[in-house]
Amino acid sequence: MRSAIVGVCVLLGMCVPAGAAVSIGINVGVYPELVPVPGYPVYYAPQLDSNFFFYDGLYWVYAQDTWYSSPWYNGPWDAAAPEIVPLFVLRVPVRYYRRPPAYFRTWSLENSPRWGEHWGHDWQQHRNGWDHWNRDGAPARAPLPDYQRGYSGGRYPRPAQQLTLRNEHYRYQSHDVPAPARPLHQQPLAQAGDLAQRRVLPGASSRGGPPRGSPESTRASTSAAVDVSDARRSSRASPAAGGGDVTQQTGAQAGPKDRPREQEQLRSRESQSAHPPARNETPAPNAAAADPKRAPDHGH
Repeated sequence: MRSAIVGVCVLLGMCVPAGAAVSIGINVGVYPELVPVPGYPVYYAPQLDSNFFFYDGLYWVYAQDTWYSSPWYNGPWDAAAPEIVPLFVLRVPVRYYRRPPAYFRTWSLENSPRWGEHWGHDWQQHRNGWDHWNRDGAPARAPLPDYQRGYSGGRYPRPAQQLTLRNEHYRYQSHDVPAPARPLHQQPLAQAGDLAQRRVLPGASSRGGPPRGSPESTRASTSAAVDVSDARRSSRASPAAGGGDVTQQTGAQAGPKDRPREQEQLRSRESQSAHPPARNETPAPNAAAADPKRAPDHGH
């Protein structure tokens, strides 16, 4: 008995988990005519016998008491839980549902469906105020993906091809579609991984270093300064062969504390250059005087 109930449930589309790709019994053979809903950033398809809408880069269909979405006009479709359906889709007046369910018929054609009444108190609490908004602040309608007109019948692409074609021909990025219902290729880059963002940032070194002025660059500069300071102190303790400590060899890199010592050394060198020490001027003894056996040469 249980298996029979589950089978009927699946056939009626009542047990489909949200986010699962399903067949909803709608076959849109060609790209549909889409008309703006007056006063809403939503389009609807007046020529289709279904509750078919387009909003913010995605198609939305209400069938079998469930919302479905797809980036292509004929699916495949993903079931969406009532909690994640965009508010502007839910706000579309009853008049624009071409195949309204039976419980719509007692509702005003000019108003939004009574979703709180239909889905219950918990949904109403979760999306409190869903039917109140600033009509003057509604976003602009997303551009229609007209490139899909060229793909119908046998040319309708498979899901993997759909993704490629969409990325090539439709640059619009959804801004109001909840993450669970958003196609993978439109997920924020931070969720898709840092590898998708590998590019040279402004101020970054062409060798891949951190941008100038960034915290990483500041830490690297501080570390390098500490290393130079350590090397300077080590050289003062043990002067390298060739003369001079690090301060003398790299005066341009000396810190403020080392400048007085440099100046003192410089004045000392200048003083030595201006007043050289007295040399021993005692003349060397005459060669002849030094050698008494050698007679002086008088030119003979």
